[in-house]
Amino acid sequence: MSTSTVITIDHVRAVGLCVNGTRTWFARHDLDFRTFLRDGCDAETLLATGDAMAQRVVEHARNRSTTPEQN
Repeated sequence: MSTSTVITIDHVRAVGLCVNGTRTWFARHDLDFRTFLRDGCDAETLLATGDAMAQRVVEHARNRSTTPEQN
């Protein structure tokens, strides 16, 4: 069984990317930025763009989901 990773703006910020640049990136790839802010975005949608920054964000999110939280 495969589980989909949902990417959020928190993942984007965690890798050092800015919100305004992300908004521009979403527009360039014809993706809905407001929906992304509200609901997140499936990792596969971002990976389908072939963009290196998208790959970086998805990798971070996936690594975080497999790493236990440390307090």
